[in-house]
Amino acid sequence: MKRDFLTLQDISSDEFHAIVKRAAEFKSGKDRNACPLMGKSIGLLFDKTSTRTRISFQTGIYQLGAQPIYINSKELQLGRGETVEDTAKVISRYLHGIVIRTFAHNTIEKLAANSSIPIVNGLTDLHHPCQALADMLTIWEQKGTLKDVRLVYVGDGNNVANSLIEAALHTGVDLAIACPRGYDPDRNIFEYVKENGGKVQLYTDPEDAVKNADVIYTDVWISMGQEREAERRRQIFKKYQVNKELLSLAKPDVIVMHCLPAHREEEITSEVLDSPQSVVIDQAENRLHTQKAMLELLIQ
Repeated sequence: MKRDFLTLQDISSDEFHAIVKRAAEFKSGKDRNACPLMGKSIGLLFDKTSTRTRISFQTGIYQLGAQPIYINSKELQLGRGETVEDTAKVISRYLHGIVIRTFAHNTIEKLAANSSIPIVNGLTDLHHPCQALADMLTIWEQKGTLKDVRLVYVGDGNNVANSLIEAALHTGVDLAIACPRGYDPDRNIFEYVKENGGKVQLYTDPEDAVKNADVIYTDVWISMGQEREAERRRQIFKKYQVNKELLSLAKPDVIVMHCLPAHREEEITSEVLDSPQSVVIDQAENRLHTQKAMLELLIQ
């Protein structure tokens, strides 16, 4: 029976931890020559431009022994009116899995509903589960544990924040999200995690949120498709910048995370992004390892 990975709710907590553990093994070089997906072909269907998602998936698929096939949606018949449903049914006959990076989350849900092969969410406007897997591996490497680590996300309650909320349910991370009113993460996701025992709190004041933080995390204030709102968003979020002053309120050994790309001197200063406390490059590398572990689990 095929399985999809559209959100972190599609895997169990045991599977979440198994993926992180397996990713650490891949990173260490264990099973360097293992090719569990030998002879498979996996499509990379992208509506949004990408650096880390495309390169990490393409490299990881190759390292697992499979063939990555990059597909720009504008070059498919989708661009001439063919439906997502028909596209899903046809390419299911050619491929063993599809990674999609797109805008509306219902696009990936339609693809999954009409596909006979696993569908992996490389990013939608609502969720970014592959990023959250890499984030938790990074925190585990740096702190030696995930349970009760105080992770504070500062900024827009976007797809990254939504997936971090779901990750908190799987891991026991103590998550705080500081964002302006009206820019909260998805309410349904937040309530689901709270009701099921996840430790998640919302703040409007970033200075209150980061007290005793082990990890401070931020993302861009202006995501793809929000360019027309750019100046208004800069004004609304200006007090949510991750800078030296904000870090001084956290624990002395706090680490700084950002899923990249960063808009330097906007949501984060270069002084912080390039500091010894920053683990953003390790975090970016870990996309490769966690995605390999996830694909190994899903694609048989």
